[in-house]
Amino acid sequence: TIAFYLPQFHTTEENDFYWGKGFTEWANVAKARPAYVGHYQPHLPADLGFYDLRVRETIVRQTALARRYGIAGFCVYYYNFGRRRALDKAFEAIVADPSLDFPYCICWANENWTRHWDGGTREPIFEQTYDHKTLLKVIHDATRYAADPRYLRVNGRPLFLVYRPLLIPDIRGFAALCRQGFREAGFDDVHLAYIESMEALQKIPRPEDLGFDA
Repeated sequence: TIAFYLPQFHTTEENDFYWGKGFTEWANVAKARPAYVGHYQPHLPADLGFYDLRVRETIVRQTALARRYGIAGFCVYYYNFGRRRALDKAFEAIVADPSLDFPYCICWANENWTRHWDGGTREPIFEQTYDHKTLLKVIHDATRYAADPRYLRVNGRPLFLVYRPLLIPDIRGFAALCRQGFREAGFDDVHLAYIESMEALQKIPRPEDLGFDA
C-alpha cells in the first residue's frame, strides 16, 4: 500500500503571494464544509496536529505512523512546470537526509497550477509546458531520485507515475524518452504508471497503448 503525499503543508513564497501570508493547505482543510448529508467535513488532524513539513520531526512522526498502519511507502507529488519547480523544498530536504529511512517514489503532477484548484486553464499561476527541454528536466529529476536506495521499485525497476498522461501531446514519445533516460542513467528500465483519474477515468486507456506499464 502506497500513500499519496501532497507536499503543500508548509508556507511558500508563491502561496503567500497568491493566497495571503502564511497560507498552507491546512486553510482549505479547515474550512471544508459538508456537501451532502452524512459527509464528514472538515477532517481535522489528529495524531500529528497542524504540522509543518519543513520541520524534520514531522517527517519522523509521519513515517512512524505510516509503518504502524502498514504503509509501504509515500508517492510524493512532484511539480515541474518547465521554467520552474514548486513545493519542492521540504521534499528535497527529505531526499538529502538518508537517516529518514522510508521508501518513496514520485508522481509528476503535470497540470496547470491555477487559482481554481482544478488543473484547468482559468487564471493560471503556473502553466504546465511539454517542450523537449521540460521533459528532459522531469526525467533528469526522476532518475536522480531513483538512484536513492529508498526509492520504490517494481521488479527492480524504479516506479515513476504521471498524474495526467493524456495531457502530454506525445505520450508515447514521452514514455520512450523516459525509458531512454533511465537506461542512460544506469537502470535496466523504469516502471511507468499513470493515475486513473480526471480524463483518464473516462477513457481508461490501456497502459500499453500509452507506452506505460500500469
